[in-house]
Amino acid sequence: MDEQPSVATVLGARAEDELLTDDELLTDDELNRQISEVFSELIKYAHDLGQSLATEFGLTGSDAMAMFKLEAPMTMKELGLRMGCDPSFITTIADALEKHGLARREPSLRDRRSKNIVLTPEGVTVRERIVTELMARAPWCTTLGTPERRCLLGLMRKMLTARRGR
Repeated sequence: MDEQPSVATVLGARAEDELLTDDELLTDDELNRQISEVFSELIKYAHDLGQSLATEFGLTGSDAMAMFKLEAPMTMKELGLRMGCDPSFITTIADALEKHGLARREPSLRDRRSKNIVLTPEGVTVRERIVTELMARAPWCTTLGTPERRCLLGLMRKMLTARRGR
């Protein structure tokens, strides 16, 4: 696994005589508040971007999210877990994707009681277009360089790992 660069490496080592930035003068409480505010703005931006892309492709936001997550066939239950929604809601999404000709349901080879959701050839094409558009517009792709994205990914994984207690 590639080791993630440190924040100092990404941002450049500070000369000893360089002045502190405004962010460095904040108290911990102020810093945490600002991180929360900026993070919520980023989440809203990502949500709005997803909704806009979905609309451009004639889908709902949930349908587009499912398309993004469907890199390979998976059970409807697994898709629900990956999307963070109740598996019963996946039935609605699967119905919509089938109606658009983007996916179909097939019996699972591992458990015949389960159904896999599988993208059709048209669904694969639409998924690729959605991913391409997302990567062309996502702020982490358009604003950050490769070292910054690696650092961001490392920090996000660290936060999620701590949340899971690992």
